[in-house]
Amino acid sequence: MLWIISLAGITFSLAFVSKSESNTTIKSVTISIQNNDENPFITESDITNFFAERKDSLINNQYKNINIPQLEKALNSHPAIQNAEVAGDVDGELKINILQRTPVLRIINSDGESYYIDSQTKLMPLNQNYSARVMVANGFINESYARRHQFSVNQIKQNKTFKEVSVLDDILDVSNYILNDSILSPLIHQIYVNQDREIELFPCIGNHKIVFGNAEFVSEKFNKLKLFYTQGLNKTDAWTKYASINLKFKNIVVCTKK
Repeated sequence: MLWIISLAGITFSLAFVSKSESNTTIKSVTISIQNNDENPFITESDITNFFAERKDSLINNQYKNINIPQLEKALNSHPAIQNAEVAGDVDGELKINILQRTPVLRIINSDGESYYIDSQTKLMPLNQNYSARVMVANGFINESYARRHQFSVNQIKQNKTFKEVSVLDDILDVSNYILNDSILSPLIHQIYVNQDREIELFPCIGNHKIVFGNAEFVSEKFNKLKLFYTQGLNKTDAWTKYASINLKFKNIVVCTKK
């Protein structure tokens, strides 16, 4: 019985606080943006303008007149935002916490259209003000942003129909491996998809291409490449000696001289 009375008292108190807060007037809006990337794709002024375009009146308005879940939903639909949380306190401060999306790869498709893939494997449009310094993938890539943006690359990878026609999942697998490797990350800067849907890589030193093939046995292929770089190219003129380094064949590296 005491527990029931206590719970009833707590419920009444919460209801009272909630009702009290609903009549509170918003005196200030605090916007906090967490940016995991060196480029700010969204700023406080962008958020302010976003609300202005939606005709959301926040300052000097009462909480009861504002639909906070709808504000969060609207912010989370913004192409540069990964997650948004909105909360108000009894002092009239509306707090908006934003987590910006982090691009990890830039795609330039066969039509010249460009977009990003972010850290959540979702497609992300370019920003008018900032350009992320990330690896670039181009070539015979047919996927357009409009046709694929509603699906993450992980979803494409798990869908049998999409996987048969898409190369985005293969590109991202190779790109992620490179980004997570301390040797490969500063070395390789471009991924190219040829007309046979095979991946070719271009390092930032030397004048050769790396024929990678498909995205199978990724770890084994890169281990061969690192071994070849550290032991096979140990002469001063070796980096400019070859036109291509082929990793497609098991247990061997096939090189073509210029």
